[in-house]
Amino acid sequence: MTDQAESVRTEAAVETVPPKKNGFKFTADPRLLGLTGVLVILCVVGQVTRPDQFFTDGNISTILRLAAAIGVVSVGMTFVIIAGGIDLSVGSIVALSSVWLTTLATQSYGPWVMILCGLLVGLGCGLVNGILVSYGKIVPFIATLAMYVSARGLAERISGRRTQVVSDAGFLEFFRGDLLGVPVLIWMFALVFAVGWVVLNRTTFGRRTFAVGGNAEASRLAGINVKRHTALVYGVAGLCCGIAALMVVARTTAGASTNGMLYELDAIAAVVIGGTLLTGGRGSLIGTLIGVLIFTVLSNIFTLNNLDTDIQNIAKGVIIVLAALLQFRSVKKTKTST
Repeated sequence: MTDQAESVRTEAAVETVPPKKNGFKFTADPRLLGLTGVLVILCVVGQVTRPDQFFTDGNISTILRLAAAIGVVSVGMTFVIIAGGIDLSVGSIVALSSVWLTTLATQSYGPWVMILCGLLVGLGCGLVNGILVSYGKIVPFIATLAMYVSARGLAERISGRRTQVVSDAGFLEFFRGDLLGVPVLIWMFALVFAVGWVVLNRTTFGRRTFAVGGNAEASRLAGINVKRHTALVYGVAGLCCGIAALMVVARTTAGASTNGMLYELDAIAAVVIGGTLLTGGRGSLIGTLIGVLIFTVLSNIFTLNNLDTDIQNIAKGVIIVLAALLQFRSVKKTKTST
């Protein structure tokens, strides 16, 4: 039994933990290069179709601000999917957090309480998901689907299905302001992405996330508390939803039960396009970032050219299918070579 456990332990370490970089040696990832090429092509299309509007300071700022909230949600989704899970409730958690932090009772305590409420509600919902999945042994699809329905319903109940306008001047002044000429929302997105990248690639928590997603049983035998780690990963996703709720409220100046609609689909699509395996064990936050920008630039191009949203959704669907096919071929090729 000891030899078997040691064998499984070694196998997990080899297959699931990302290889360490030696010094400053850089190896280009063909998939990331391809995604970057797609993003560049989209930018060229935008410039050709709207040369007077696309590459302007205002439009670039708009693209980044629109990408900020869904980008933060996608960071949390990347952790969950790498760990072998899925979260269908992120959009509803954003809605619930936005409603909770914009109630009159919450706003009466000032901006710091509003911020704290948004973050705690998101974190709490995420931990509930994680506990149901890890300790309750409920399939992630079912557990997060239940949260998807209940969180949205609770948001409607609290708000009375009405839009709650933010009246706190301090909150709006900070989150809608600029820092060194760059909107605060973009700085928040950059900070969350940077922290997420460091945690995923340079900490024990990140290595364990890859290990759990690659082989949960081998990780358990290697001494990782898989249940606790899974709960914490969903907590990270929930915290990201709370941050995204702050960003949505700042951008729209209101909290509503309709906030975050379809965020779960956009986040999953961005993560998959970025190269993260839906089966877990492999992924990249840089790929997720490029995936978010691809979808945001695509939406911006359609908006600037006054094209129908149905065509935009068809284009998104085609991109997702192509990404899934490339992912399948990549996995198949890897298995064949090994």
